[in-house]
Amino acid sequence: MKAIALFSGGLDSTLAMKLIIDQGIEVIACNINTGFGSTKDRRAHMQNMCDQVGAELRIIDIQSEYLQDVLFDPKHGYGKNFNPCIDCHAKMFAVAKRIMEAEGASFLLSGEVMGQRPMSQNREALQKVLDESNCEGLLLRPMSAKHLAPTIAETQGWVDRDKLEAIQGRSRERQFELAKKYNLTDFESPGGGCLLTDENFTKKMHDYLKYDTFEVKDIPVIKYGRQLRLPDGAKLVVGRDEHDNEKIEAVDNDKYVHISTLDMPGPHSLLSRNASEADRELAVRLVLTYSRTQPNQSYTIAIDGEKVTSQPFEDKKAPHAYFVV
Repeated sequence: MKAIALFSGGLDSTLAMKLIIDQGIEVIACNINTGFGSTKDRRAHMQNMCDQVGAELRIIDIQSEYLQDVLFDPKHGYGKNFNPCIDCHAKMFAVAKRIMEAEGASFLLSGEVMGQRPMSQNREALQKVLDESNCEGLLLRPMSAKHLAPTIAETQGWVDRDKLEAIQGRSRERQFELAKKYNLTDFESPGGGCLLTDENFTKKMHDYLKYDTFEVKDIPVIKYGRQLRLPDGAKLVVGRDEHDNEKIEAVDNDKYVHISTLDMPGPHSLLSRNASEADRELAVRLVLTYSRTQPNQSYTIAIDGEKVTSQPFEDKKAPHAYFVV
């Protein structure tokens, strides 16, 4: 017997898998990558949680499919921000169902807790997800199973319903009890985990869409660094720290040119390739302002390898006029 789990890396989905694995069922933990998860690399954490409960981790990239089918025209609309949660969950379950069929698995499971998120995990929303993904009967939610109708796994006797949970609402008390019981360590504090639920990220998305068509290759452009919009419409992304700089330097996107500092510590940056000359000159000054420089002195930086010399602004207040958020 084999099951496919929708795995976020969080405590709820880890516990849901443990409840099923303890009943002698093999579980493949599928983390569905839409591109809008954490800005930090969570692979090591997810692997650690899977190792603790005995699940196999797989990361499934659906970025292109997600942009095409979900993000810009969700059937059930958006939440408070740019988050199409019901359509997103339905897409993830539909993808998991494809994996289930390909793997010869028998059912799906998730760590959802009824009532934990009032808008996306109420009884009506949970049912909509089943309807949209055509997973009625296939999806077992072990954490709240006793509040929900029995699934095929339970009615067929593959899973003992009495060994499942009846958690409801936003309290985490029962989850922490189970974590202690199973000796789980290093689990994350609960959080949204999706950038699309963040108000500031939503503003960045709306700004981007005013000027350009959004593609998969644009996801890392908007995820990392300070986001600035210059007077003639060019986009400037300036790294804030070493992590940002590494991610921005790795961007391969023909819409942008890379700006790097020379002979001084400073951020790695991106600028719209079609930037006007005025925006280009402004971008150089802004990047220098965030570098280890002194006002009224000239410095040279590289724009896609071409050397350009300019001076920073007198203080770091100057860039604030161009911040997207």
